[in-house]
Amino acid sequence: MRDFDETNITAAVIEQFEAATDPRLKQIMASLVRHLHDFVRDVEPTFEEWSFAIDFLTRTGQMCTDKRQEFILLSDTLGISMLVDAINHRMPEGATETTVLGPFYVEGPPELPLGADVSNGIADEPLLVEGTVSSSDGTPLGGAIVDMWQSDSDGYYDVQQQDLDGPLLRARFRTDAAGRFWFRSIMPAYYPIPHDGPVGQMLAATERHPNRPAHVHFMIAADGHETLITHVFAADSPYLDSDAVFGVKNSLITEFARRPAGLPIDRDHRHLAYDFGLKRLDGK
Repeated sequence: MRDFDETNITAAVIEQFEAATDPRLKQIMASLVRHLHDFVRDVEPTFEEWSFAIDFLTRTGQMCTDKRQEFILLSDTLGISMLVDAINHRMPEGATETTVLGPFYVEGPPELPLGADVSNGIADEPLLVEGTVSSSDGTPLGGAIVDMWQSDSDGYYDVQQQDLDGPLLRARFRTDAAGRFWFRSIMPAYYPIPHDGPVGQMLAATERHPNRPAHVHFMIAADGHETLITHVFAADSPYLDSDAVFGVKNSLITEFARRPAGLPIDRDHRHLAYDFGLKRLDGK
């Protein structure tokens, strides 16, 4: 086929995938081409605008390192990460809602005993975190793996800091026989996502802020259950209604209650208590 124009080129490109033996790949590529071509026909970009778009994506890739994933940020800020998450995590009653992983998770965090202080003694507002892990039917899950990570009081994660000797404000715990876990930390802050690269330029150009409300990340795994990836958000934090990555859900917002000094923290502190439910692999 020859003489391609704006009315026949889409079908011609899709036809080139007909020989693909993987039906799912064929479906994805045909849909991708169809939607991209519809987008181009809709906005009718100039050559200069299309060149800028290619340059933007090139710079996004060049910004990626082993400690920063600019394409994840782009996916997050366009709401695509949350859309993919929602499609893949339709949860039954009793299961905790999911949200985005974010770009700051690190595989293999240090495993600590229950009650440990993940802050290494940072002199900020203390936070006591307590929770339970159960199946969606309420059965406690002993031995569940609970990974947590969070920002410091200035809004930075340990991987964003150059002068640290090891992990900070991230750890792994295992629930006790009753499905309980607890640890000590500090109160996280709301913070801007990294906005010194192409994603930040996109936000600025469209007059959007880069901020996320204060939260603690959790990844929880137990045999026979889907791994849960979620956050718990502080109810008194700003930006709950305008999270830059669209990750807030009402069920994940809770009070980080103020408590007077007492065991196990001997000064005024905050208290986060949350019960997590996991979806069984059979979908229940």
